[in-house]
Amino acid sequence: MALKSINPVTGEIVEAYEEMAGAEVEDKIQKTHRAYLDWRLTDFPTRALLMKKAALLLKKNAADYARLMTSEMGKTIKEGRSEAEKCAWVCDYFAEKAEEFLKREEIKTDARHSFVTFEPLGVILAIMPWNFPFWQTFRFAAPGLMAGNGAVLKHASNVSGCALAIENIFREAGFPENLFTTLLISSEKVNTVIENPLIAAVTLTGSVPAGKAVAAKAGAMLKKTVLELGGSDPYIVFPDADMEKSLNICVNSRLINSGQSCIAAKRFIVPEILADAFEEVFVEKMRNKKMGDPLQEETDIGPQARQDLRDDLHRQVQESMKKGARCLLGGELPPGDGAYYPPTVLTNVRPGMPAYDEELFGPVAAIIRVKDEEEAIHVANQSKFGLGAAVFTGDLRRGEEIAAKRLQAGCCFVNTNVTSDPRLPFGGIKESGYGRELSYYGIKEFVNIKTVYIK
Repeated sequence: MALKSINPVTGEIVEAYEEMAGAEVEDKIQKTHRAYLDWRLTDFPTRALLMKKAALLLKKNAADYARLMTSEMGKTIKEGRSEAEKCAWVCDYFAEKAEEFLKREEIKTDARHSFVTFEPLGVILAIMPWNFPFWQTFRFAAPGLMAGNGAVLKHASNVSGCALAIENIFREAGFPENLFTTLLISSEKVNTVIENPLIAAVTLTGSVPAGKAVAAKAGAMLKKTVLELGGSDPYIVFPDADMEKSLNICVNSRLINSGQSCIAAKRFIVPEILADAFEEVFVEKMRNKKMGDPLQEETDIGPQARQDLRDDLHRQVQESMKKGARCLLGGELPPGDGAYYPPTVLTNVRPGMPAYDEELFGPVAAIIRVKDEEEAIHVANQSKFGLGAAVFTGDLRRGEEIAAKRLQAGCCFVNTNVTSDPRLPFGGIKESGYGRELSYYGIKEFVNIKTVYIK
């Protein structure tokens, strides 16, 4: 069976890759394990030198990687360059910080000497999605490799070219051959990889059903998992916020990656007293965003990554409208080729509608009117997801209180959009998954936190 990368603008096959047979997969895992056995003994300066070389390659070839992302999943060229540059940032960050984060911790006990040390676990299986094909891989790989682990990547089938390009970056940077390797396999073969005794743990970014399936299989094998799943991020906008600034942030956040981001703004929760004015300006700003060829610098919204994803998004919009949501903008399939979906704004969104209950993975905004602050927080927390959330207010003390203590999410922001940052832990709660990536906390997910006690 061939794994096909299909250009979502033209519908043409970019490349077809032959799926690896079971024996080849086994051979690659064994080679990665052997590479890990030596790598785990290297010192941090050696690892850091190579990781910094990977960062330099990402910066040098950002334009090429951006074009690859555009051809395989439709990312706008300007967002592709930014993604490659952000990957360089995470490589540089962990090259500089890993030794400090994983240094031995002395603990006073009755022993002559006792301490905690952090040792790599082994070969980690990374199951990654198509929407940020470079970033979501590097945000695992940079801390994972700096901690001394090996990695095998099972990427989304439609971005196999990106997967092989990432593997080549680590090879060109001078990392040991096979320490980071790509498995060109379908999702049906993932369970076999998880069962492999040389796989120590699994990290997955993807859908809730995929996360549940991987967690169940890994749990049966007593292997640790980190899951970053879907999100339906609420953005609460209060009347005392800087409205022009807040609206710009809300619109731009909803349209990140053509709306295909777990931490894009999804639900806009607005008090009735502000709702009419908010909707009017919000719609106008969404209308002014340009949808078109992702290779053009002026394009804000490219196609959806696949035709079936575009069609499913449209189904969610149509079902929400049948249940009473009102469409203020968009909501219709555009003529012509390409998996395009226009910027769309729904209001009168209520429980029982896909726009309220489900994740809308595309450029569709759901506006929810509420009476007051209490109802706003209730609605924000009513979701089954808990990845990110944002609140906009002129009262910073109020915003901090709501973000820190009242919103149920892994990442809460005040007066700006939710984003991932190598310096901060990233991850969710509820059906958005568990565990953390990035920062001091993320690098410790895939290490053996080992007690050493000397009497």
